[in-house]
Amino acid sequence: MTEERTGIITFKGNPMTLLGPDVKPGDSAPDFRVVNTDLQPVGLADSKGKISLVAVVPSLDTGVCDTMTRKFNEQTARLPDEVVVYTVSMDLPFAQKRWCGNAGIEKVKTLSDYQDRSFGLNYGVLIKELKLLARSVFVIGKDGKVAYREIVREVTDEPDYESALAATKKLL
Repeated sequence: MTEERTGIITFKGNPMTLLGPDVKPGDSAPDFRVVNTDLQPVGLADSKGKISLVAVVPSLDTGVCDTMTRKFNEQTARLPDEVVVYTVSMDLPFAQKRWCGNAGIEKVKTLSDYQDRSFGLNYGVLIKELKLLARSVFVIGKDGKVAYREIVREVTDEPDYESALAATKKLL
C-alpha cells in the first residue's frame, strides 16, 4: 500500500494528500522511470556521476510552472556539464517538446512521469486528489544522495530558487 501524507501542501488553499515516502536530504535518491521528449526512458542511472537539480512542476502550461522552468534554465545556464537540470511533470512529452521549443529552453531537460508516475510515487510528490506532481525541487549529489529538498507548501507558489542553486553549487 502506498504511503499517504497530509498536512504538507495545499492547492489554492485546499489541503492535499501526497502519495509516497518522505524523501529527505541524506537519503539515497530513489530510482525512477520517466520519458524524455523523444519517448526514451530516463532513470536515475542516466545522471550517475553528475549533480542533478530536479525541478518538479504540476504542468508546464501554467504560469508559475512556466516561470519556474524559465528561471532555472536561465540561472543554471552557466553551470558546468557535470550538473544536469531536469523539469519533471505529468505533461505529455509532445507538449513538453513544443513548450521547450517555444520557450527557448536549452539547459533544462523536460521529463514526463505520465506513464508510471514512478517519480511522483518514489519521491513522495504525487498529489492523490489531482494526479499531478507537487511543486518541489530535489538536488541529488554525485554520490546518489539527496542533498536538498523543498516541497513548496502552496502548489501555486514559486520555490526558493536561491537555496536550490546554492545547494547545487555547494556540490561542485
